[in-house]
Amino acid sequence: MPPLYNGTDVLVSEPQPSRPSQHRGGEKKSAEPRGLIDRIVDFLHPGPDSKSELMETLADAEQRELIEPESRQMLEGVLRMAELSAGDVMVAAPRMDLLDIEAPYEELLALVIDTGHSRFPVFEGQRENIIGILLAKDLLKIQRAPELNLRALLRPTIFVPESKGLNELLRDFRSNRNHLAIVIDEFGNTAGLITIEDVLEEIVGEIEDEFDDKNGQSGLYTLADGSQRVAGDTAIAAVNESFSVHLPEDEFDTIGGLVAHQHGRVPRRGEVVELAGLLFAVMLTRGGAVRWFKVTRAEAG
Repeated sequence: MPPLYNGTDVLVSEPQPSRPSQHRGGEKKSAEPRGLIDRIVDFLHPGPDSKSELMETLADAEQRELIEPESRQMLEGVLRMAELSAGDVMVAAPRMDLLDIEAPYEELLALVIDTGHSRFPVFEGQRENIIGILLAKDLLKIQRAPELNLRALLRPTIFVPESKGLNELLRDFRSNRNHLAIVIDEFGNTAGLITIEDVLEEIVGEIEDEFDDKNGQSGLYTLADGSQRVAGDTAIAAVNESFSVHLPEDEFDTIGGLVAHQHGRVPRRGEVVELAGLLFAVMLTRGGAVRWFKVTRAEAG
């Protein structure tokens, strides 16, 4: 039969009845052996049916040196993060470091220096009334231009529910360029805060920054108010020498381990533990351990 034309003068060939059946027949013949091989492979080497089995598969891949230990840890972190919410990772409200909008500049600056954070929630009147976020670098602008109004330097506050998944929260952090969010409970009250660093550390582990870096030194620093900032992994012997105390060195090597043992658990940020007449206030925790203590002497009672 001669070629056919449609209404727009485009040549249309008449379908060949034999080709579809050959093509389908070819697909059917090639699909059967492929499916059989897949079934045999699945029978001999079944894939993981649960997240725990997938974790075991990753551990086995690391043991056989198919992936690096760091890669396995990150992959496991991604899997675990999918089950976590903002409420699981947040810093609880009582341990939040906040700035009072009515506080004098010197007081605000001292708190920024002592805590070492880069962002601070700012409240007015009561701690529940958070009116914005202040970047530490923006506070320095007032030092050069005292006529600036602190309120004008505040950034908008992002509020998220405790139930918000970390996957979704990380996506929001990346899209809106905000690195800190206030977590609220089901009644709209402040439950805590969470940062993008908190979320990322669930994947990659502890992130070291300039606040963490000891540059190979002892991990003991004198703060402006005369107290000491002490790293959690500082040797107990170094603490004994610095403060002229006699903390036991037999069972634990680091001051963080000793404090956690005496406290019964790893203390949270803002908690204070007293040992040998010293007050160990937790400044920063990472990865289930205390990174920094603020150490002062207990008042003689």
